[in-house]
Amino acid sequence: MTYILVTGSSRGIGAAAQATLEARGVKVIGHRTEPGDVDRIAADFTNPLAAQMLWEGALERSGGEIAAVVNNAGLFSPSALDSSDIEWLDAWEETLRINLTASAQLSRFAVRHWQEQGTGGRLVHVASRAAYRGDSPAHWHYAAAKGGMVAMHKTIARAYASEGILSYAITPGFTDTSMAGDYLESRGGPGLLADIPLGRVATPEEIAKVIEFCALDAPPSMTGAVIDANGASFVR
Repeated sequence: MTYILVTGSSRGIGAAAQATLEARGVKVIGHRTEPGDVDRIAADFTNPLAAQMLWEGALERSGGEIAAVVNNAGLFSPSALDSSDIEWLDAWEETLRINLTASAQLSRFAVRHWQEQGTGGRLVHVASRAAYRGDSPAHWHYAAAKGGMVAMHKTIARAYASEGILSYAITPGFTDTSMAGDYLESRGGPGLLADIPLGRVATPEEIAKVIEFCALDAPPSMTGAVIDANGASFVR
């Protein structure tokens, strides 16, 4: 049995990734922030100890045989430039902790585990188009966190490829994790679509297929790659 840990698997991209991987016969160890779902391990990444608790719980459920970790959990919350100093700083630190630091912690635990076991493994990081293009004036922190995730991913790939520890990153653009009408209206409506040559935002299932590929099928020579999935709204 292949076990894969997927963070933020209770909704959106994470839930789609869990369904897609399970359709391939993978046993997904899911994660959510709040308790209440026995099938997913609860861990609130605003707590610095949460990532370790999640990792240890995942090891227990898998019998120590985790083949891949998908760092998907994230927070996308605005922080206005003219908010108070403490509000701005609190939002910055919370966003970086959830979007970057927790992913770094889990990646470190996984790399050390695979080194000890001598088995190798795969990391899949769900970053964002914002890592390269930037984001809105209210999302400095989000863009910085996702840019940091991509830099971390490339560093891991270069450092541990010889040990069979592979790293892949995905940079989605806007993804419709609700129903299209309310989702688009909340983010500018037709103006948002005008910036996407494909004419629509991505679906969670599309991003989940890329996650599946990276976690199971991508050749080792692709380690270090960043895969864009943004409808050509940003091309490099």
